[in-house]
Amino acid sequence: MTVIVRIVAVLMALALLAVGGLWLLGSGRLGEHWGPGSVTPTAVPDEVLGLRALTQLDSALKASAPFRKQILFGDLHVHSTYSVDAFLMSLPAAGGDGANPVADACDFARYCSSLDFWSINDHAIGLTPRRWRETVDSIRQCNAVASNPEQPDVTAFLGWEWTQVGTTAEDHYGHKNVVLRYIDEERIPTRPIAAASRALQAQQGSGPRTLGLGLVALFQGRVGVDVARYLQELAAVPACPDGVAERELPNDCREFAATPEELAAKLDDWGHDALVIPHGTTWGYYTPLGSSWDKQLTAAAHDPERQRLIEVYSGHGNSEEYREFREVIFDADGGRSCPEPEANHLPSCWRAGEIIRERCRAAGESDETCDARAVAARQNYVDADISGHLTIAGATVEDWLDAGQCRDCFLPSFNYRPQSSVQYIMALRSFDGAAPARFRFGFTASSDVHSARPGTGYKEYARTVTTEARFATFGEGALGGGAPSSEPRPESQAFDPAQSSAGFFGLRETERGASFFLTGGLVAAHTTGRTRDDIWDALQRREVYGTSGPRMLLWFDLVNGPAGARLPMGSDVVMEANPTFEVRAVGSLEQQPGCAAWAGNALSPERLERLCRGECYHPSDTRRPISRVEVVRIRPRAEPAEPIGELVDDPWRVYRCEPDPVGCRITFTDPEFVAAGRDVVYYVRAIEVPSLAVDASPLGCEYDAEGNCVQVHPCARRPVEDDCLDEVEERAWSSPIFVDHFEAAG
Repeated sequence: MTVIVRIVAVLMALALLAVGGLWLLGSGRLGEHWGPGSVTPTAVPDEVLGLRALTQLDSALKASAPFRKQILFGDLHVHSTYSVDAFLMSLPAAGGDGANPVADACDFARYCSSLDFWSINDHAIGLTPRRWRETVDSIRQCNAVASNPEQPDVTAFLGWEWTQVGTTAEDHYGHKNVVLRYIDEERIPTRPIAAASRALQAQQGSGPRTLGLGLVALFQGRVGVDVARYLQELAAVPACPDGVAERELPNDCREFAATPEELAAKLDDWGHDALVIPHGTTWGYYTPLGSSWDKQLTAAAHDPERQRLIEVYSGHGNSEEYREFREVIFDADGGRSCPEPEANHLPSCWRAGEIIRERCRAAGESDETCDARAVAARQNYVDADISGHLTIAGATVEDWLDAGQCRDCFLPSFNYRPQSSVQYIMALRSFDGAAPARFRFGFTASSDVHSARPGTGYKEYARTVTTEARFATFGEGALGGGAPSSEPRPESQAFDPAQSSAGFFGLRETERGASFFLTGGLVAAHTTGRTRDDIWDALQRREVYGTSGPRMLLWFDLVNGPAGARLPMGSDVVMEANPTFEVRAVGSLEQQPGCAAWAGNALSPERLERLCRGECYHPSDTRRPISRVEVVRIRPRAEPAEPIGELVDDPWRVYRCEPDPVGCRITFTDPEFVAAGRDVVYYVRAIEVPSLAVDASPLGCEYDAEGNCVQVHPCARRPVEDDCLDEVEERAWSSPIFVDHFEAAG
């Protein structure tokens, strides 16, 4: 008996030691803090900046452009490993290559992509007080490198991402970047403001399960204890108390704004200059079925003083184009049903029915039975919303073909939501006198990169580094909370989120969506100088445009404004005559391989390889030709029920350009403006000749004679060394010119 007691005692002691060991591993106390990194203290040489300016001036003069201002290029959407998803994707288990701190973003912008400005926009939900303070310090260090404050080589802006995800179309507002004008202590908030539900706020203090993190650390080794430290630090920050003025809140709490109205109110309380830039509006990865921007054109949801710009394009795809297809149909009572396929859109819910029909027939069931199961599958899919793929057990990426995608859009975002597209947004009008009448957004593009590499679109290379392609590996793994695997079944199953073991990323089509990641876009600003204030003023004026990555030069002006004024893109004007516009577009500079000598002098060979993978922005003297200029005309609603599709003329005009590196110049007039008697929005796209780009054909569809995708070869399934290159027509989108009719202005 004594022996048995001793054995039990030993086993209990071992069990306690094991639990204690797991607790210690999961507590984070053994892990290292992944900090902000160190900024390289070497500025871009003055002669390099001078050559860039002279090259641009020479191109403008050759194109007879109205070179009143210079054009600076930037990226206003950048994440470091202080964003939770970026941190997890940086882990070796997810195919990452380690920490990508804020300092790396500074060095990449300065030496690799040669940007003029950029901003840090880590998800606010992951920014603890310590991480926010380190972010502020790192951004200040980045700016301090400039040798001449009146002509800085790179300007770094401070900011964060307000990352709201609704569970239904009614409560979804989407993601918005907050960019701050200044970086000195007196003119920045004490903390960023995150987007989350009240339920999530209540959970913040509870923290992750320490023993569960201990198991992760046990199997992941050294990196695992770092994960535990990262997540435990995050969970230890309590939510700020309600009902307390912003400046009276404690410094060590996490602040939330559940809606755009709450975000605007908190920014008002701070009173600091800020821009709020919506992005990813059509990205169906997280946007519920049927989501529409109609609900955001209200006095509560739209702050026109701060929300002046919208991101048209990023490394997550294009959100510009409106199409009339629907991913779900709502009846008068809110009931859901699945729409039928159209020429340029196969609804995912419809494809769900076809997958089940095919399986059912293969199982030898009758046509009647299989038809009924297809109907049920379609309904189960729409009822499950963004988790519809989980209603089809064992479905592969290949099974879904190109369901959910906009087939005739330029590099569209995944699972396209047309009622949240920029064109749809610009066609809306409020008929509530208390609300802003319309959205008047300038257009930007950026990267939305999660590896601290701003402006990755300068060259099309290294897919798993310059895009978020590794997201597939991360999302389907244990750290990403991937969906459980299951065997194919010949009938669908209703989805019950309460019974699902899938994590956040498993509830969404992470693996299929990973094929749709692109190299990043850029925002271009027409500025009077290189200072922070010069850039900010251009952003405020909306005198900006976006590009899909290349540094095209674009001017878009109204030439017969009131009293003969010439007005640039982004302008508002009331006209009594038919407007006449002038466009000048110059293609981007062809790139040379490798990096310029000055970049190699600033960085060690090891750091140059780690950051840039040996390839930098390294322009030649040759410019790509512009193939055409497309004019888009949007007439905002004059009546509440006007169909949006009848108001978007895309393209309204197309002007072919000679293949001349000097560029393209066109002039056009709208002869219908005065007679039509309504306000109009005009913008242009300048389009380069075709070139190769990463993930340009994300699914690699094979088509039948009727143009249907019958087999796919997704980029995310390809080997790491395959950049999934295909031809694409790179482009630039001007900000609109808002021409209000003198009798209908509003």
